Amino acid sequence: MAEPGSSVLHVEVVAADRAVWSGDVTSITARTTEGDIGILPGHSPVLAVLVPSGVEIVEQGGGRQVVAVDGGFISVAQNRVSILSEYAAMSSEVDAGRARSELDELLGRAGAGEDDPELQAAIARAQARVKAAERAR
Repeated sequence: MAEPGSSVLHVEVVAADRAVWSGDVTSITARTTEGDIGILPGHSPVLAVLVPSGVEIVEQGGGRQVVAVDGGFISVAQNRVSILSEYAAMSSEVDAGRARSELDELLGRAGAGEDDPELQAAIARAQARVKAAERAR
């Protein structure tokens, strides 16, 4: 586990229904309401609101993971990063073609005048899956 002053970050990605991913990494890039943020070891404390997107995680060995989030929060303190989202999934769990088709169908429903909170939440999840799949390429 990463310690303050270490050259790694300990990351935990948690969705409402499960722990999605956890490990020590060298960097994270996430999209917030204020724009993209890059997190490296030693980063000052941050609490930011995430937008639907793919969060990129670079592992210690150079491997790369992308996590789809439909919003939520990122918290950084003492080389520990918590990503909390209602929905989160690893890009490896996402079928890009199916996610794109689902998003198109949902956007069509919204464009036809259907507008409710559940539809908007479904659109945000579908957008997150599409963005994560694209970013993982």
